[in-house]
Amino acid sequence: MYEGKFPHKRYKITLEFLKKHIKTPASVLDLGVENPFTEIMKANGFSVENTSGIDLDEDTSEIENSNTNVVTAFEIFEHLLSPYTVLKSIQSDKLVASIPLKLWFASAYRSKTDMRDRHYHEFEDWQFNWLLEKTGWKIIDSKKWTNPTKKIGIRPILRWFTPRYYIVYAERV
Repeated sequence: MYEGKFPHKRYKITLEFLKKHIKTPASVLDLGVENPFTEIMKANGFSVENTSGIDLDEDTSEIENSNTNVVTAFEIFEHLLSPYTVLKSIQSDKLVASIPLKLWFASAYRSKTDMRDRHYHEFEDWQFNWLLEKTGWKIIDSKKWTNPTKKIGIRPILRWFTPRYYIVYAERV
């Protein structure tokens, strides 16, 4: 999945933010298939179930039928054509979600080999905030952070200063 580039910093910050707002043992529906962060959440006392890999643009039944206390969505909304529909279908009253932020100096991400590994949306923070508000969520807390690389060049230098990730804790209004 990460081809030898495990996102240690992102996982550390995401877990700290999640633990700040959601107390264990909480039942969590994590949007997307089981992944390395699912195991990290479980190891930290969360009861986690994931969606099965269905196309959430086409079918939100797993979200609508979930009885969990919390929904998490870590780097999933940028892949959806209609995150609005998914956000409206959430039944729980707590949401922790993160997105990669649009970088003005880089084009949108697109895998040439995996049709589902593409970013349809490249959000700025205000756009994501607006989407959450329009779908009935109130942002309680948020955080941004950078994702520096050890490469040489203009873009790698900009990554030291330009926030790459944005995470929010929101509650249903």
